[in-house]
Amino acid sequence: MELRSDDGSSKIRVRLLVANDNCYNNIQNDGRIEDNTISGPTSFSRTCFNGLNALSGVGILSVPYALASGGWLSLIFLFIIAISTYYTGLLIQRCMDIDPTITSYPDIGERAFGIIGRMLVSTTMNVELYMVVTGFLILEGDNLENLFGDIQVQIFGVITIDGKQCFVIIISLIILPTVWLNNMNILSYISASGVVASIVLLGSILWAALFDGIEFQASDTQFINWKGMPTAISLYAFCYCAHPVFPTLYTSMINPKKFSKVMFVCFLLCTISYASMAIVGYLMFGPSVLSQITLNLPTNKISSKVAIYTTLVNPIAKYSLMIKPLENSIENQLPIHYNTRMCSLIIRTGLVISTVIVALAIPFFGYLMSLVGAFLSVTASIVLPCLCFLKISGIYQTVGFEQVVIVGIVIMGIAIMVVGTYTSVLQIISHL
Repeated sequence: MELRSDDGSSKIRVRLLVANDNCYNNIQNDGRIEDNTISGPTSFSRTCFNGLNALSGVGILSVPYALASGGWLSLIFLFIIAISTYYTGLLIQRCMDIDPTITSYPDIGERAFGIIGRMLVSTTMNVELYMVVTGFLILEGDNLENLFGDIQVQIFGVITIDGKQCFVIIISLIILPTVWLNNMNILSYISASGVVASIVLLGSILWAALFDGIEFQASDTQFINWKGMPTAISLYAFCYCAHPVFPTLYTSMINPKKFSKVMFVCFLLCTISYASMAIVGYLMFGPSVLSQITLNLPTNKISSKVAIYTTLVNPIAKYSLMIKPLENSIENQLPIHYNTRMCSLIIRTGLVISTVIVALAIPFFGYLMSLVGAFLSVTASIVLPCLCFLKISGIYQTVGFEQVVIVGIVIMGIAIMVVGTYTSVLQIISHL
């Protein structure tokens, strides 16, 4: 629609974009529209909670093991990956700013490379999120078994379920109601509990290190271990695997322009917590630290119990947020007459059941997360955002500083993906 004044000297142009029942019109003082960003109901602080919850995942338990695998020098790669993934998160936002019709990560792939791009991004994203939430269940089973010991449950005197399998099933039943939720505002409260749980976990580990008589093993630590470096880098990459969730957070914000600030807060706080946990955990247990540091803690100490119980809260708080893009992807493929609340509940319940089955079949948390980090997280969080932005923005046609940086990040990501995936697959095969 175009309006002109009587003298024809000024005009106002208004474009109205309607998507997901949300419209956002930003008309500046000179009458020209500069931004048609889709907005949602979630405030800045709640988006920060959701972002922190997605980013500060269960990787915090494995960073001491990652540091032990690669040695002290591998910490450099933690910061390199943190900076690179922060930048690629901003690239996702810039892609969405260029085309306001983009509302999801697969939309970015389609806008860049057509239907093939959409299929590639969607497949990578969904498999990554699926394996991440599967890792949540494995983590829960490991820690509950460590806390309560190996128990067995018999069903009708015929089927025997051991302790870890039983705990995985119980936790999945607790998680299931959170998966049925749709409202991002409600999920933000669950996310807040996950963020608090991460803070309590780090605090309890520090308490155990300082006041519970655990002797530091600094003399046993290594400066560098080239053999374990691929595992270390893969696990660091897994810590920053939340990129498929970022478009969902972006479109849920009341003011999406502040999303870059959300990114900065989330990445800064998470990197500080990851580095702190890695250093303290490695000093505490040296090369003997396990894939989940909570499995090293003495269960007779109060601080250890707090850490383990807090660890149990984290996956419950994060599961529903991390799997939401996968739910949306499946539900959006349904014919309109199947797009009902009942079908949605069936799909979400089926997803939870399937992750339980996979968690029981592949119970190796450290190796599985290393594989996810090397192959899926690097692809979804480093390589694809760079390639999509180059294509959507069109800057690939010129040569400049930013283009060189982006190409360098892509090359680094591909190298991590090839070497890390090979190493992780060999480790899983050797333990099957």
